Amino acid sequence: MPKPAKDPTEVVAAPQNDRRQRRKFSAEEKLRILGEADRCTTRGEIGELLRREGIYSSHLSSWRSQRDRLGLPGLAGQRRGPKPKDKKDKLIEELQREKAKLEKNLRIANGLIDLQRKAHEILGIALPRVEDATEDDLSSSSDSATRRSR
Repeated sequence: MPKPAKDPTEVVAAPQNDRRQRRKFSAEEKLRILGEADRCTTRGEIGELLRREGIYSSHLSSWRSQRDRLGLPGLAGQRRGPKPKDKKDKLIEELQREKAKLEKNLRIANGLIDLQRKAHEILGIALPRVEDATEDDLSSSSDSATRRSR
């Protein structure tokens, strides 16, 4: 619904033209229109039919080929997009997404570790070696770091 015009000279679209929607034809409508087109014999009748229905001649040709190829089910609307995959393909896609997410997190973590290493070099603080440190040392140093950050 368009907003009311504040300025009397402002041009506002009519409500019926506010949002255009793509027309969708059911299989029965397509079959009816094709039947009428097949019954047209004199010059100009097909053009009149096309104007009345608001369609193009390309619609008729594509609908005819669908009808000839697949019959009435061929005229029914078909789902767009990629076709459904089996469970194995879905699992592979899920694992690939998870792998990409983990690789991104690893790049971030490695960047943070490099940043810490450079900060220690600049400040002249010796980094504790992972092989030498025990679990108690690591937990106490992380606790003190947590207390300092608060």
